[in-house]
Order: sequence, then structure tokens, then C-alpha cells
Amino acid sequence: SKSPSPRQYFPVRYFIMKSCNFQNIDISQQKGIWSTTPSNERKLNGAFWESVVYLIFSVQGSGHFQGFARMGSSIGCEKSQDWGSAGFGGVFKVEWIRKESIPFQFAHHLLNPWNDNKKVQ
Repeated sequence: SKSPSPRQYFPVRYFIMKSCNFQNIDISQQKGIWSTTPSNERKLNGAFWESVVYLIFSVQGSGHFQGFARMGSSIGCEKSQDWGSAGFGGVFKVEWIRKESIPFQFAHHLLNPWNDNKKVQ
């Protein structure tokens, strides 16, 4: 019999990933990659090695979540030309689980205890 993946017993962490545009979300969904600012990299890499990480994506100003994915690799040094904006760090793999526009109002019952119990959006 196949032994279970050791990662399945890891704790789970969730992060909201804000994108400045829909194009970056489309690229991510098509290519299974993401890139974030260098200031987020250490936090995400640490979480990746200690837990299963789910990323919930939202385009700034959209009032919606655009879906969620599981972080599939740590963040490396390789950068991608897919994102035109400067200021992004290395690329990492993401495995999209759900690609759907969901209004923030559907998640207003969720509060973030690490952000003064503010609504998750």
C-alpha cells in the first residue's frame, strides 16, 4: 500500500493574496505559478515548510475573491517575465483548487484574529 504524504499531517495556514490586476490571476491560473513581493517571501516560505498553505486570491478593488490554490513549492530566486510590474520576487508553484468569483459578503462571517478580528476580504 502507498504510504500517506507526510505533508497531510502538517497544520494548515491561509493567506489572502491581493493582486493589482486580473491579468496576474489569469496568468497564475493558466501556468500554475505565482509571484509576490519580496517582503512576503520569507513569511510564505516559512509557512510552506511548516504547514500546508492555501492562498486565497483577490484583485484589489474588485470586492470579490477570485478563487483559491494550494502553495505547491517554496519560493525560489527565479523571476518570471509574465508579470510586467517590477517589484516582484521569485516564482513558485500553485495548484488551483477553485476558480470562481465570490463576493466578499459571502465571507463576512469570517474574522481574522491576527488582524484585530477584522472581516476577511
